[in-house]
Amino acid sequence: MLLSMTGFGKASAEAPNKKITVEIKSLNSKQMDINARVPMALRHYELEMRNVVAHSLQRGKVDVIVSMENLNGANTQVKLNMPALQAYKAQIDEAVKTLEIKEPFDWMSVLMRFPDVTVTDAEDENSPELHQAVITATDMAIEALMEYRRAEGRRLEEFFAPRIKTITDLLKEIEPYEAERVPKIRARIEEGLARIPVAEYDKGRLEQEMIFYIEKLDVNEERQRLGQHLRYFIETMEGEPGQGKKLGFIAQEMGREINTLGSKSNHAGMQRIVVKMKDVLEQIKEQVLNVM
Repeated sequence: MLLSMTGFGKASAEAPNKKITVEIKSLNSKQMDINARVPMALRHYELEMRNVVAHSLQRGKVDVIVSMENLNGANTQVKLNMPALQAYKAQIDEAVKTLEIKEPFDWMSVLMRFPDVTVTDAEDENSPELHQAVITATDMAIEALMEYRRAEGRRLEEFFAPRIKTITDLLKEIEPYEAERVPKIRARIEEGLARIPVAEYDKGRLEQEMIFYIEKLDVNEERQRLGQHLRYFIETMEGEPGQGKKLGFIAQEMGREINTLGSKSNHAGMQRIVVKMKDVLEQIKEQVLNVM
């Protein structure tokens, strides 16, 4: 079965007087790339959360957003982070001088937009219950995202299967042209020689050269290899999740065989079929990028 790299999951878990909510969104990427936004009070759990997400999701561009809410009227004392505010103001002052621009009209509204300008004095920030709530919410959000990935993976399977069949059917349409192609090429060469006045040539040598030329235009090997790639694509698609890169490589090999068919075809009908194959293959390549 296939898994998509695209997904979204959201879940919440509660600790005494706290509600932890975790949102995870993933998009396609060649590697694992995690961007996490975690409240200052939970920052010491970030590394563990990253490891859990990376292990479970394996690949993709992943955004993790964590929020914490007080419950039952719990009163967590919030303080301004004065060192952070002073550092931000000093940098803005320097920017005003360097860029020769006006100072902000309302300093507090500007400074309060920066991250980590407030801190909390909660006694339970390191409690086992809070830690368990963070990990539980993360695990549940991951499972929700994985269910989304599985659903998207099923849609990808439904997308690939008919297009692989289309290329397979187009490949079969080439066979009738093979029977007529070689005699036509031979007749065209002989007609060209006949139009040359007083042309003398060694018929034996001509026969050898024509055989050599026709062998160069033979596409049986390309047809066989393309057929094998098409079957291998389906087999790989039905295997264990994590086939995205392999399916991409198979699609590249299919493209090489189709391109060679086009360059060797020397036949308008075959070239039209090759163009159709290329069009379908481009659709497959575009969606393969979303497979984990």
